[in-house]
Amino acid sequence: MTKPTSKIKITLDSGVSAEAQAPIIVSASRSTDIPAFYADWFFERLKRGYSAWTNPFNGITSYVSYSNTRFIVFWSKNPRPLLNHLDYLFERNIGCYIQYTLNDYEQEGLEKGVPPVWQRIETFKMLVNKLGKGRVIWRFDPMIITDKISIEDLLRKVQNIGDQLRDYTEKLVFSFADIISYHKVKANLEKNGINYIEWDEAMMNEFAEKLSVMNRERGWNFQLATCGEKIDIDTYGIKHNRCIDDDLMIRFAYRDKELMDFLKVEVNIVQPSAPSMFEEFEDQPLIPDGAIMLTPYTYAVKQKKNKDKGQRQYCGCIISKDIGQYNTCPHLCEYCYANTSKETALENWERYNKNRHFDIIMGQ
Repeated sequence: MTKPTSKIKITLDSGVSAEAQAPIIVSASRSTDIPAFYADWFFERLKRGYSAWTNPFNGITSYVSYSNTRFIVFWSKNPRPLLNHLDYLFERNIGCYIQYTLNDYEQEGLEKGVPPVWQRIETFKMLVNKLGKGRVIWRFDPMIITDKISIEDLLRKVQNIGDQLRDYTEKLVFSFADIISYHKVKANLEKNGINYIEWDEAMMNEFAEKLSVMNRERGWNFQLATCGEKIDIDTYGIKHNRCIDDDLMIRFAYRDKELMDFLKVEVNIVQPSAPSMFEEFEDQPLIPDGAIMLTPYTYAVKQKKNKDKGQRQYCGCIISKDIGQYNTCPHLCEYCYANTSKETALENWERYNKNRHFDIIMGQ
């Protein structure tokens, strides 16, 4: 079986042989918006079989082979360009779902580079119609408080989008903006005159309680979950999320034996229980605790925890290979943690546009 850190020999576009990681699960990407800006590049690299990636901490370039890839998790604020490419994933029998960050900071100008809210909602629905409900996950991330955005303002923004996505998503994932922990985010916000307010525990609980009530009273019944948060707000029915989620992969791709073997998952047929001596009670099938129901007749059982120990302490994601690159997102959101500066991101975007077929996002 392929290991998470499997390495193979590949041939580069230049004809040179090189060693590459060959991940089963690819994250595209926490580091930049590949679907919005680099979808053509990514799918070209997928067809060619590999891409290059530069480690942001040591500057070393390495290679990622897609020869073993069975599942891709996309992250985006504008994944509409994926619509032109999803059929190729179907042809390759590669599973996917989309973490779709659909915020509304239009009036405050915190996300000047993204399309208008109405258009992003339209894109969300188009993707659901293409992929199916459950494969497009709504993120309102992060929740930001400023001198112009109160908790009640945020709840109104969530309500507006939630009412329109009621029949198109099963989950709402959010996080509370943690500005102080990201020095460059703090500096960028202050540089642009944005007077942010740090969340405290009381504010988080107030927001969580009101969001939970809204979810119930408006009939959304979304699964509510936080991303990477320490605070426990389970009392409001809000769980800790796994954004790279093996449960979702099992649900959507349980017929992919290679992926299931990698995740250490057994798919079983529901077996009837032993005959009852009391005729008035119907026999109940024997299904193990913690099993994931796939169909009325099949269920899956995970044999191990697949958590990625390389992520943040409160991140629940399972192991994957992220193939994005920091300092390459031209959305230029004011609170961005992935760009050191807007200028650097734009310089790299220009480099990419001069050579869109190079094996690394930033071009040659």
